[in-house]
Amino acid sequence: MEGYIVSLIIFTAVFALFSLGLNLQWGFTGLINFGHVAFMVVGAYLVVMLTLPGYLKAIPERLVAEIGWIRDSPQLSNWLLQTQALLPAQIPLWLAVLLGAAAAALLGLLMGIATLKLREDYLAIVTIGVAEIIRLAALNEEWLTRGSFGIQQFPLPLATLNPNLVVRIAMIVVLTAIVGLGIGYLWRWVRRRIKSALVAPLLVSSGAIALYIALLVPLLYAISALCRGLVAIADVPDWGVALVLLVLLLGGGGLYAWSGRRLLPRLPAQPEGTALLAAVVISGLGLWVYGYAASALYHYERNPVKTGLMWLSVIIVALVFAGLQRLVRSPWGRVLKAIREDEEVARALGKNVFWYKLQALMLGGAIAGIAGALYAWQLTTVYPDNFRPLETFNAWTIVVLGGAGSNVGTLLGAAIFWAYQTLTRFFLEDLIPLGDAQLGAFRIMLIGLLLMVLMIWRPQGILGKSEELTLGR
Repeated sequence: MEGYIVSLIIFTAVFALFSLGLNLQWGFTGLINFGHVAFMVVGAYLVVMLTLPGYLKAIPERLVAEIGWIRDSPQLSNWLLQTQALLPAQIPLWLAVLLGAAAAALLGLLMGIATLKLREDYLAIVTIGVAEIIRLAALNEEWLTRGSFGIQQFPLPLATLNPNLVVRIAMIVVLTAIVGLGIGYLWRWVRRRIKSALVAPLLVSSGAIALYIALLVPLLYAISALCRGLVAIADVPDWGVALVLLVLLLGGGGLYAWSGRRLLPRLPAQPEGTALLAAVVISGLGLWVYGYAASALYHYERNPVKTGLMWLSVIIVALVFAGLQRLVRSPWGRVLKAIREDEEVARALGKNVFWYKLQALMLGGAIAGIAGALYAWQLTTVYPDNFRPLETFNAWTIVVLGGAGSNVGTLLGAAIFWAYQTLTRFFLEDLIPLGDAQLGAFRIMLIGLLLMVLMIWRPQGILGKSEELTLGR
């Protein structure tokens, strides 16, 4: 369990960082980016190629061997082979991460120059195309990326670290400070929401909502029994079971939404009660996960690679989050929000709208490039199929779930998303008689249904503000 929790923290941190970049582009600036994974591809591949011993020095020789027009030019071939001696055999990890982020920002610059002066839908189309072009280039240009074989056995951060007791305790203290600040931030938000509500109505509302949600558990088991009965009694194919599940979920979701809108608003302090219940649950789960993380740091020698990467990932997310919070609250961030609401007004006030959009696209891309490096280190291998369009869909899910224009909401959305991924991976197969491929598709379909319900109940997301809603602009 400890090793799995460590991996879960890393994945959550990686996609929180990835989604923070998208939230800066869309949530704060209104840029529709459906190819955000392109920045992750650039960051991941560049970091592993720069840090793998001897890989960088071999690129000129591969260029001469694989590219015909270079091979047919003796002067260019000789020049490339001469530069081979000047290239370093390996670049330090920290420098490679900075170069990967810079390359991702450069990609954002090129994309922005080509599209940001056009309508928003052109940006969406171009980003999808660029992401697929980069992924297919990584798949087909084997001389550079090893194609479908992928790149393995590259150096990992803190892999050789053997900390003594003092260093381990210091690492635990840093982790504790970050977790404490996060939980404190959550409760400050809750206190602002419930400062005008009475305690008794809050408790009644929270208890009613908890009971209401708990009634879903027997409903899920009833659906499971029905599906298993269909499979046992009649030879129902998998698509038939999926169809029955879809009908039941749509009907149950509609009934739940209708009854919730009819019953829950009659409870006193219902929104504040929801916030209080959510804060209690999130704080409890956060402390439970923190216990495993602290134990992993104390027993560092059990899994030094993943434990060190977990600690590093949490540190990077905390630093990027703090930096983004300062930026979006600064005059620069207020200009981004003004552009999101109405760029003509910002332009009339003398702001260079194009330049601000370009900065947001580049900075969001650089953050996604850093996330790509962490993603590659977590997977310990890099394949083109690791960066499918589904990863961009996951980032959009996280941002919409947590609330567009809210960095705190993005972190919360990442935690909820990966909690959903974990729970459904372990428990859904016990409830629904489907194969692995069908279960994977059903999980995506289910999270789409949950997003639809969220858009009905709270279109601005969990922590988003309705007056800053950018969806559909």
